[in-house]
Amino acid sequence: MSGAPPEPERGTTFGPSALLTPANAITSVRLLLAPVVFWLIAERGAGWLVFVLWFGITASDSLDGYLARRQGTTRSGAFLDPLADKVLALGGLWTVVLAGRFWWLPVALITLREVLISAFRSYWGRRGLSVPASQVAKFKTFLQFSSVSLVVLPPTTDLTWLADSVLWAAVVVAWVSAVQYVRAGSRATSTTGSV
Repeated sequence: MSGAPPEPERGTTFGPSALLTPANAITSVRLLLAPVVFWLIAERGAGWLVFVLWFGITASDSLDGYLARRQGTTRSGAFLDPLADKVLALGGLWTVVLAGRFWWLPVALITLREVLISAFRSYWGRRGLSVPASQVAKFKTFLQFSSVSLVVLPPTTDLTWLADSVLWAAVVVAWVSAVQYVRAGSRATSTTGSV
């Protein structure tokens, strides 16, 4: 019937300034559970409990991203989600280093990249330029999470070459994505004429 009112949208939509959203709740739980899983990795090493908890809090990144896209992205979510990824990735990697399983050099290279690119994005963000995460950067995070997963997963924990190979791949991809960020920022500033 043409005179019928439009059907209301299903689900809730949040504005950019919203704080209490399902996506932010998941991200907050990920951050709160991070110290627990770090402690378990340090104290227990490989084990099914450690792996399930690690996998759950790293894989839930996809769920909060899905909810944010479906219900509306927020400024708080844009800050919290990458923060959670960095805390989990770097915290997990350094915990494995301190447990004596990873060599410190590749993790230091990843950490250096994160510090430099965070400073880069913050610098341009204060000037009104947003440099969004690329697919390569997302793959970098996946590799970082996977290298820790391979250490704590009982069937693969003794395959040291496998986790080490994935970790070094994460280093390469991290620095490739860093170059992409710098190029994207340079192109954007030359296009807008920012100085």
